[in-house]
This record gives sequence, C-alpha cells and structure tokens, in this order.
Amino acid sequence: MDVNAAVAALAAIAGVCTGVIAMLAFRWSERDQARPTRSSLHTDAVLPPGVDTVLSVLRSSAVVLDESDSVVKASSAAYALGLVRGGKLAVEPMLHMARDTRRDGEIRQVELDLPRRGTGRGEALAVSARVAPLGSRLVLLLVEDLTEARRIEAVRRDFVANVSHELKTPTGALSLLSEAVMDASDDPEAVTRFAGRMQIEATRLTNLVQELIDLSRVQNDDPLEDAEPVRVDELVAEAMDRSRHPASTKQITMAAGGTADLYVWGNRGQLAAALGNLVENAVNYSPARTRVGIAGRRIAAPGGDLVEIAVTDQGIGISEKDRERVFERFYRVDPARSRATGGTGLGLAIVKHVAASHGGEVTVWSSEGQGSTFTLRLPEAGAVRDRASARGPVTVDEDDDVPYETFSSAVPRSPAIVPAPEVLP
Repeated sequence: MDVNAAVAALAAIAGVCTGVIAMLAFRWSERDQARPTRSSLHTDAVLPPGVDTVLSVLRSSAVVLDESDSVVKASSAAYALGLVRGGKLAVEPMLHMARDTRRDGEIRQVELDLPRRGTGRGEALAVSARVAPLGSRLVLLLVEDLTEARRIEAVRRDFVANVSHELKTPTGALSLLSEAVMDASDDPEAVTRFAGRMQIEATRLTNLVQELIDLSRVQNDDPLEDAEPVRVDELVAEAMDRSRHPASTKQITMAAGGTADLYVWGNRGQLAAALGNLVENAVNYSPARTRVGIAGRRIAAPGGDLVEIAVTDQGIGISEKDRERVFERFYRVDPARSRATGGTGLGLAIVKHVAASHGGEVTVWSSEGQGSTFTLRLPEAGAVRDRASARGPVTVDEDDDVPYETFSSAVPRSPAIVPAPEVLP
C-alpha cells in the first residue's frame, strides 16, 4: 500500500514538471517569434509609419538609405532604371548627395544624365534626383525620369525652328519680289515675270499654312467622334483626281486596281487627306512617262482583318538612312526637288498621324533608282465588309481599262510587302 502511494506521488510530481516545462517552452517560442529579425530591421520596422504605403504609390523612383548607405527600401522603378544594384545605390553623384543631406539635413536636387543600361548606343537617361532627410537616420531619394519630356521638348523646339524657317522663306521672297515689281514698273515683261514668281511663293505659303492647320487638327481631333464606314474605292478615286493635273503634265499614268468594295472605319476627311498625300508624293517624285499604281486589299491579322492600301511609284527611291526619317515633320529626302515641286515636308507626317489615330500604320519599302511603295494599313469596317463581300473582287485599271493582273509583276518589292499595285517599266 505504501509502495503504491509513493508511485502515485512520483507520477504527480512528474506531470507537474512536464506542464511547467511545456508552458515555459510555449512562452519562449512566442518571445522568439516577436523578436525582430535582421531583414525586418532593414525594411518596414525602421521606416516611419505610413511611409512604405506612400512610396508604393509614387510615380517617381524611390530609394531609402540608412546611415551605412545600405538600401532599406527601393521601388521596382528604381531597379528598372539601374539605380540600385546589389543592395547599394549605384549612382555615385546621388550617393554623395545622400551623404551630404544626412550630414546637414538640407534638401538637395540635381539633374543628371545617366548611361542607359542594356543598350549599345550612346543614349543617356535624363533624370531629376531629389534627396531629403527621412527621420533622424534615413535619407529618401526620389528620381524622376525626364528622358521623354526632354525628347518632346526637343521635338517642339525643332518644330518651331522649322516652321519659322519655312514661313520666312516664302514671305521673304514675296517681299523681295514686290520690291522688284516696283523697281520694274516701266518694264512690263519683268513685271509679268516677277508676278509669276510671286504667285508661286504665295501658293507655297498657302499650302504650308494649310498643312500646318491639317497637322494640328489631326493631332488634336479624335477621328472616332465623326467616324463612319468609308469606301476605299472612293478614297482612291478622290486621291487620283487630286493629282490628275500634275500627272498629266508629266505624262504619268495613274492605275488603280486590287479588291473592290473594301471599307474602313474612320474620319473620311482625314483618310482622304492621308491617301491624297501619298499619291501626290508618288506623282511629284516620279519621272515623266512612268506609272503610279494604287491598290487596296484585305489581309488577315490577329486582332481582325486589315485593309491595306499601297501606292507604288517608279521614282527616285529613298536611301536606307532617309527611310527612317521620311515621316518626320519637315524632313525632305531631296530638298531641291521638294522646293521645285512646292513640297512642305509635312505630307508624310500627316499620313503617319492619321494612320496612328485610326489604329493603323504606314510603312515604306524603297530601292534607290527603282521606286517606292508606301503602304497604309487600317482596320476594316467588318459589318460593312460582310454586306459587300458577295459582290466579289473587281481588278480593273480605271485609266486604261486593262485587267490589274497585267501590270502586277513588273516592279520589285520587299519581301515584307505583300502584293501591291505594281506598274510596268
């Protein structure tokens, strides 16, 4: 009996000890979980309340540095710009600014040009960096990417300079010619000659002002506000009528072909101006007694069918270096020829903006001495396409009443260009 009591007492004592040990282990585990880790000391724990949330919504690239210049917090944009590498601020001028701000508490700002990562080109990344103290130990660095803003500003400056030059040329010529007319008042032949030159310069000035207005309207207006199904055949006919007189003067034959009854969705006036500019350029830059071909066709695309309108000429062609810039405002491949034909250098820029605002694009293929093909691709008006598809394609040359196929294989083209309106040599 005494032995059993002793065993029971020992068991009770062992149970009490086990319970005490378990309670101590549980408390120790809770205390260990609440203890800050090394990583947490360098993230949210050291940032003032709410700062992390504010930094996450800023558009600027944000970097927070501690007293040892280690990165406590950095936005994804900061990594993308290459500001932070291996947990350190990689831009030495910004690091010096952060140290100076930590020392005296002054807010500093500077604009820097940084090398762009991952490109073999010498392009620089323009940034504006602002450093401010964040509490007693941290420094906040905010970096704004100014590259695109500077590019737009440069384009604006170039545009103003080009406009000034283009406007001064005809106005200066008009002023000189008017003086010449006054001095030659007793010479009817000279007056007639100078008056003819004045008419040419006045026409050039009028065209320039009108194209500036058109370019501004294309850039600012939303073409979908007045959008409607526009028949491609009508656009082609209108573009040919616009250039028929200069084409006949140079004995250039304009030939239309391709698929009939195609429709695009957009602003009729803008689309007519864009295609008219392409045809006009083709006529102006083609030698006498050649052909200009215009044709439309439907092509399949992942986002829906597109209508492709190609304008092919047998002109002087465009060099590879000029091909990349022909759609810039006021850029001319041959300034002397443009001056002779009255070109303003804005026609292709208008085409580019019209295509982009309608959800399409314009491309160019060219070979020097052989000619060029400008291709305008626009989304098709699908509902109208379905109603008109039963009529089938009509491929007839409107000028010569010759089937389109008879002149469809004579002009070389780039492999990137699908069959376009091509003309006989």
